[in-house]
Amino acid sequence: MADKAGTLDIRHLGKQYVVEGAPLQVLSDITLRIEPGEFVSIVGASGCGKSTLLRLVVGLEEDYRGELLLDGQRIAGTSLDRGIVFQEHRLFPWLTVEDNIGLGLLNAPLTEGQKRMQVREHIELVGLQGFAKAWPHQLSGGMAQRVAIARALVNRPEILLLDEPFGALDAITRAHLQQELHRIWRAEGITTILVTHDVEEAVFLGDKVVVMEPRPGRIRRIVPVPLPHPRHRASRDFADVKETVLAEFGAEAAVF
Repeated sequence: MADKAGTLDIRHLGKQYVVEGAPLQVLSDITLRIEPGEFVSIVGASGCGKSTLLRLVVGLEEDYRGELLLDGQRIAGTSLDRGIVFQEHRLFPWLTVEDNIGLGLLNAPLTEGQKRMQVREHIELVGLQGFAKAWPHQLSGGMAQRVAIARALVNRPEILLLDEPFGALDAITRAHLQQELHRIWRAEGITTILVTHDVEEAVFLGDKVVVMEPRPGRIRRIVPVPLPHPRHRASRDFADVKETVLAEFGAEAAVF
């Protein structure tokens, strides 16, 4: 269980780049509050700034307008408080599963024994018992993403950020890992933000779905998901929430 799930406050957030000498507004007036332990899904067409928003929250970019607060403190730079998983697992091929996960503890103030224990606990958390000594090339894509999730969680961050983590996987593996991610989230009690193009995935996992629209990226609507877990994709209530989200895209819904 996470020691302390974080509260994320985003207030009137704006972000722009300079492209060929001209300003390009990427995010405009994003205001969103995410409560401790909440799971928030963010969906939107390509170019609406979903990944840019995650990069700002994780601290990979610092030049922005507005406020970006974790537990009331302005986010500045990367920190062990925020773990992130990308679409590519980004494992080091020359390190075993346990050593890749252990990288998440590189700067943690723990003894070697404590680090080994946390790595072992997180290998079990993601269901990879027996694979501690395996190399990345010996893993399936789904298993490699489990390792990436364990690495992001091993230092017990306050918030977990997921940027299309299952986008490169086949449909069966993806559905299974969605269930696994839900199990891990419930076990850890961690504040979680998922960026995805998959509306069904967003509804299956999220307490609420943030629908963004592009040029510049902004929040179009926040759709609550008042469905108990476990959720059933074939149920009428599930379909109703999914249709509500899709309806926000209008003609753009076809890209999903």
